[in-house]
Amino acid sequence: MTTDDRYKLFGVYISEPVFDALESHLYEEAGVVDYDNYFDGTDAVPAGDPGADATDRLVSDVVADFADLYDEADFEAARAVASDSFVLAHLAAEPQTVTRARERFQAAATIQETDSRTVHTAILSAYLARENGTGLDQ
Repeated sequence: MTTDDRYKLFGVYISEPVFDALESHLYEEAGVVDYDNYFDGTDAVPAGDPGADATDRLVSDVVADFADLYDEADFEAARAVASDSFVLAHLAAEPQTVTRARERFQAAATIQETDSRTVHTAILSAYLARENGTGLDQ
């Protein structure tokens, strides 16, 4: 954590179905009711905030399991999402975890020769599908 025990926010662009699944996941994990506006108006969130703690766990899990999630991700389905159908989702995590997540997403985008929103959608879709035990429309 930072010296003042705050999470850093960062944004990912994901498809609407993946956003909806993320919203449901955060409701189940932390009781977040209005995820759309949950992190509005701030760059950092205090540790102990239930939504921030839940997204920190999610981002930490994604970073730890990135190679497996990359293998499970359906990049073709994510590429098929209309470019105007992506939405911005904010996630809170420890600053070092944010840096690692950004590095992995960027590396995957380079390998896949695609944009970040495609990678964000594919990887988070794979994570949420694994967590929910079902396939996820992208």
